[in-house]
Amino acid sequence: MSHMTSQANLRAQSNGSDRSLRLILTEKEIQKTVRKLGKRISKDYEGKELFCVGVLKGALMFMTDLVRNISIPVAYDLMAVSSYGAATKSSGVVRIIKDLDIPIESKHVLVIEDIIDSGLTLNYLITNLRTRNIASLKVCTLLDRPYRREVDVPVDYNGFVISDDFVVGYGLDFDQKHRNLKDIFALE
Repeated sequence: MSHMTSQANLRAQSNGSDRSLRLILTEKEIQKTVRKLGKRISKDYEGKELFCVGVLKGALMFMTDLVRNISIPVAYDLMAVSSYGAATKSSGVVRIIKDLDIPIESKHVLVIEDIIDSGLTLNYLITNLRTRNIASLKVCTLLDRPYRREVDVPVDYNGFVISDDFVVGYGLDFDQKHRNLKDIFALE
């Protein structure tokens, strides 16, 4: 059985019930898009030092692959921001769980997100980072749902626009499960 077929037929134990996973994006599709984003970011920031801020935990795999595809000097740090908890919908209440360890004043900052829905979490994060006297700020997301925006947030680099499915895999989780999957699935 192939990797894709075996993962597409996964059954997940979640809250005591079986939930199936429906394949949305393959590892190959994801990596092709990550390479394109890396090239575009490298071109846009040519001659500048880029500082990436990865949003934990979901964006960790995406950020790792993305920075390896950026050909200019790049530094990075990680922030943990929460608005979901164990739910499948954002609570709208945002809090910083882990802040940056490195000062970012005068830096060209690229926020790297796994998925943007309502925009509430990202808006909070952007507002917070802009108070730190940075040179510039842009946003890169792997997955986007612009039709679900409650707050208008800028998205400068966008991997995929997806449907309303709750997605897992490639760093995205449901109650801390499924992050390790190489493909992205809809949790049914």
